[in-house]
Amino acid sequence: MGAHRRGATDVPRQVAPPEVRSHNFGALLQLTMMTTLPDWLAFIERQHPSAIALGLDRVRAVAARMSLGKPAKKTVTVGGTNGKGSTVAFVEAIARAQGLRVGAYTSPHLLRYNERVRIDGNDAEDAALVAGFEAVEAARGDTPLTYFEYGTLCALWLFERANLDLVVLEVGLGGRLDAVNLVDADAAIITTVGLDHQDWLGDDVESIGHEKAGIARPSKPLVLGDIDPPASVLRHAYAIGAPAWRFGSDFFAEPVDAGHWRWREVGYSIELPLPMDGQAAPVQLRNAACAIAALRALRLRLENGTLERGVAQAQVAGRLQRFDRDGVEVWVDVAHNPQAAQALAEWLRAQPHKRTLAVFGALSDKDAAGVVDALAAAGVDAWYLAGLCEAGARGMDVDTLAARLQSTMAADGHRFPEVASALVVALADARMGDRLLVFGSFHVASAALQELGHGG
Repeated sequence: MGAHRRGATDVPRQVAPPEVRSHNFGALLQLTMMTTLPDWLAFIERQHPSAIALGLDRVRAVAARMSLGKPAKKTVTVGGTNGKGSTVAFVEAIARAQGLRVGAYTSPHLLRYNERVRIDGNDAEDAALVAGFEAVEAARGDTPLTYFEYGTLCALWLFERANLDLVVLEVGLGGRLDAVNLVDADAAIITTVGLDHQDWLGDDVESIGHEKAGIARPSKPLVLGDIDPPASVLRHAYAIGAPAWRFGSDFFAEPVDAGHWRWREVGYSIELPLPMDGQAAPVQLRNAACAIAALRALRLRLENGTLERGVAQAQVAGRLQRFDRDGVEVWVDVAHNPQAAQALAEWLRAQPHKRTLAVFGALSDKDAAGVVDALAAAGVDAWYLAGLCEAGARGMDVDTLAARLQSTMAADGHRFPEVASALVVALADARMGDRLLVFGSFHVASAALQELGHGG
């Protein structure tokens, strides 16, 4: 690797000269007073009238003014409806096990904004993020940017200055018009395509697949986690000449025994340890398999032991993260749509039978009834419904949630204004040997982790 490389925390803070800004005096005064990361996060939340504004024109213009180049020697983008964060974690862990310097960008965060930007396995420091936001603000002029767009540009700026071998970027919403798609990646992964964010992406999986396929690039490998991907995804890959690597056709994940599984493609196979704890759920083997396929598609030289160490070490908070409380198993998961809930149900059915309690909350734009129905066959014995008013405009209070669940098995669930109180009562009601599942969104997982402590 050679001499000392400048890391993200070594980046000098940049303040734009007045002539490159078009802010009024009041805004300039406000900017001079912003010295902390919370200051900047509060500021960027106010800079666009809507939280979501798909399109690349604005973010591309600001990136050009920032003179952003390649974020690393190789880049992988990860899109899809579910499993993106876990797949990023597997790519990151395997590449780091090989000794590569790796950056990872994910969203949303659970406890601290810093989680969104990792360099060499470490969350970005406050000072580095502040420097990145200052660089974005210096370049944007009058161009409005959303919270996510600010964060994406900040992350790319930090990665470019960290001299990285590989960067893994999680797509935020959709793909084709997402800010992450600013980057021409060397390989792309689409984990799954399911119904979610229909207001933005379309009412059926073919429309949603078309949006997600937009992260593919001509002649660059596209790894697909669905056994039967939407025709729109395959059609787009064919049209642009992106070679598709399909799970269940071109590569496989096969259980071996209680502690091992096999990754296989034509002419090559390797037996690997199961990922740790919740990462060993059946759906996570597919995510790990996609990560391995993408790294092999990049023709990266992976030495003996790299895959074994990487798969075993990968971990990501809030994905079937386990806690033990007085003999009660507590599992925290971000499952927030029917497809994710079906994977959760599959995992539950594969576990030894236990009395199961569930704390559940949902955002107002999610199919809460579809999530509960997906768990019907898995057997939940008691429901504790939680409001998410702290989630802002998208949050759903508990009475509205209960009304939406009238036709489901959670109709008579206990009601609580927020996750913390629901969790406290559920734990009090649980008996030794019971299982408590806390799920429904990142907001639910975040509140649960704060209540339980982040260790797991």
